[in-house]
Amino acid sequence: MALLTGPLPRIPLPQQSGAAGRFKEPPSVVALGGGHGLSSSLAALRLLTSELTAVVTVADDGGSSGRLRRELGVLPPGDLRMALAALCDDTEWGRTWRDVMQHRFKSVEATEASLDNHALGNLLIVTLWELLGSPVAGLQWAGALLGARGQVLPMATVPLTIEGDVLIETAEGRLRTQTITGQSKLAAAGKNSRVNDVRLIPADAPACGEALEAIELSDWVILGPGSWYTSVLPHLMLPQLRDALCRTTARRVLTMNLATDTKETSGMTAADHLDVVRRYAPQMHFDYVLADPGAVEDRDHFRRAADALGAQVVFGKVGTLGGHPVHDPLRLAAAYHDIFGGSEDHADA
Repeated sequence: MALLTGPLPRIPLPQQSGAAGRFKEPPSVVALGGGHGLSSSLAALRLLTSELTAVVTVADDGGSSGRLRRELGVLPPGDLRMALAALCDDTEWGRTWRDVMQHRFKSVEATEASLDNHALGNLLIVTLWELLGSPVAGLQWAGALLGARGQVLPMATVPLTIEGDVLIETAEGRLRTQTITGQSKLAAAGKNSRVNDVRLIPADAPACGEALEAIELSDWVILGPGSWYTSVLPHLMLPQLRDALCRTTARRVLTMNLATDTKETSGMTAADHLDVVRRYAPQMHFDYVLADPGAVEDRDHFRRAADALGAQVVFGKVGTLGGHPVHDPLRLAAAYHDIFGGSEDHADA
């Protein structure tokens, strides 16, 4: 299923076979999200399997991606670029192309800055799209050039816009609802207010057919970590994608963030994050919720929220050392390894 360009040493997983077995090594895994959160999960998952597909949000409207989206009418390439970079291996080839994809141009002062802050990878991806006439084919060619250990797909075939309602306090001390349109604006607006509702425009946008097929054929589906309202929830709001996630026979893992009080989720607890997922996809259940114990304030409340999703809680220290809310690829890979192998060593610890 995945576009592969060479072998990658993997952490061995227990072999499962027979009628009760869920998969034979390597398992087929689909990871959904966007931005830095998805990059973290991909950096971990590529250590476990070569059958890896990233399904990426396409609602970014800021920075280089936003400019290309507005000027050329293309899907915003930034999150797709980051996913490809995360799938590069640790060889000299992989590290070099990862850095090439992430390189940003900086214009000299007092000059016309047409390329200023554009990521080279964004320009490369859009070039392939224009030459090949297909976002999926363009991403496959980009992945082949990088030696990416898996494939990267957009969640939808058209650019999406995220719109949300935010509860704000006026100068007179009254609360009122304000509608914010655009991913970058919504992410910033939630810093000192509460996001009440989010929507996709268009609401019935067509999902990427290859992404739907990958979900149907997968052994495991990983949702999160990432910006909850703009990278995680959009996958549950697109009707065709949500239906595919509900229908698949794959086991589902919801990966929690390491910090709950972010710009988008001001004032929310870890359990609140799960409640929001159930609100947007009440018919969907998860098999596991993976959380770092340091990010869960009330474990009993969190377990009850996970129970409502049909999920077993797995606690594991998956953050980097030093206290920064960043997932460590090796620790996260070890946690996924235990879950995929059926280990319950960390469950409800």
